[in-house]
Amino acid sequence: MSSARSQRTVIPFNHSSLDPLPLDRSPQGSSVDHDLTLVIPAYNEESRLPTTLSDTRSYLDAWGINYRVIVVDDGSRDATASFTSDFGRRFSTIRQANGGKGSAVRNGMLAARGRIVAFTDADLPYDLSALKSAFQTIDSGRREVVFGSRNAEGSASMVERQWQRTLASFVFRTCMAMLVSRQVTDTQCGLKVFSHRAANRIFSRATVNGFAFDAEVVYLTHLLNISFEKVAVTLVNDYSTTISLTRNALPMLMDVIGVRLRSWRNGYRPDADDFAPTVADEVAARKAA
Repeated sequence: MSSARSQRTVIPFNHSSLDPLPLDRSPQGSSVDHDLTLVIPAYNEESRLPTTLSDTRSYLDAWGINYRVIVVDDGSRDATASFTSDFGRRFSTIRQANGGKGSAVRNGMLAARGRIVAFTDADLPYDLSALKSAFQTIDSGRREVVFGSRNAEGSASMVERQWQRTLASFVFRTCMAMLVSRQVTDTQCGLKVFSHRAANRIFSRATVNGFAFDAEVVYLTHLLNISFEKVAVTLVNDYSTTISLTRNALPMLMDVIGVRLRSWRNGYRPDADDFAPTVADEVAARKAA
């Protein structure tokens, strides 16, 4: 995987031609123009992506939210980049040279223009009701970030996981509790949701291109003192076999150690925007007035 940030090419679509928000709640001066952007990183996913996009469109249309879906094609060698054109004007693709899942998610999140932005996996492993619950938490101003968690109270699984993946998850969660967060040990859950501002604060600093990028995101949320909570998820499939315990565990661990070293060396520097009021601050101020 490349250590440099991947260059991206956007297949453009016209944001302004889509339905406007019924109520403009965009931060002043921002480029936000809809309610929710869902980012889906994908690498050689031509067999699963059409079903994922179809199911996503059905759910979000029924919800009635003003949304966009961005697929980030991470240098696929198949037809992954071609499918969003079949799903209408709310769907688009970002193409990039193969740089790793972390770089794909980062590019998609920084390109997103929703008030609330999220990412999930190309196999759509979790019931999308968790996405709606997380959106409502952030939309209410209670939190800036919501992490999906397979070990949160109320989580469920509709499938039986392979013992190798269960073992890999246990080992990695134990390491993450020591190195990243005792509150968010399921760093690898493929559903994370952010306010637009929180996403920009986090992903503009993120550096990890590999699978440990999730852990860096959780660590940065703590480091930048961004409010968060966890949401229970329901696992509806376990198709993904990209992560191998023997092949990926050590590189992931080294990436996480690198995150801690970068933080120790003051590599994640704050900027002026970090001290601006958050959505949660503004909601609290209105309640106190």
